Amino acid sequence: MKVYTKKGDEGKTGLIGGTRVPKYSLRIDAYGTVDELNSYMGLLRDRAVSDEYKEQIIEIQDRLFTLGSHLASDPEKSKMKLPEIGENDIEYLERAIDKMDEELEPMKFFVLPGGHETVSFCHIARCVCRRAERLVVELDEQFEQNPVILAYLNRLSDYIFVYGRYVSVQLNAEEIPWKPR
Repeated sequence: MKVYTKKGDEGKTGLIGGTRVPKYSLRIDAYGTVDELNSYMGLLRDRAVSDEYKEQIIEIQDRLFTLGSHLASDPEKSKMKLPEIGENDIEYLERAIDKMDEELEPMKFFVLPGGHETVSFCHIARCVCRRAERLVVELDEQFEQNPVILAYLNRLSDYIFVYGRYVSVQLNAEEIPWKPR
């Protein structure tokens, strides 16, 4: 199977189910942003502070591929059986967040993104996750989406934020509080 098909040369791409849409369509933007997030999660996996977090990130990347497949599917035409995403996936993130939170000081102020390269990557991934969430919310207004997808992205941005704080502690990174002038 060749990587190139030439079918997208005129600015359209196919959804699961065969529907052709412009490459700038909201659906493409939404799952493309999820794909971008997955790439940033790969970067975080490569810089994981332990094997436990590497495994968590691999699980998250799997879920992001699943989520992306749902977004890339034409719900009216696709007959493909897609992997499922459910409440248990959200609960997985919540358990991971709670475990990290046990080792962190309570938040007393906002911090400026940065302090260590890995922490900065966490902040970038969190922002990309929020963008993906906004796009899926907008898509949901046009084409109803599985509510678990929205909840998963929302919880994932929380996970990435807490993971960034956790990484800051593990790497002894400087957290600079935001002090409004």
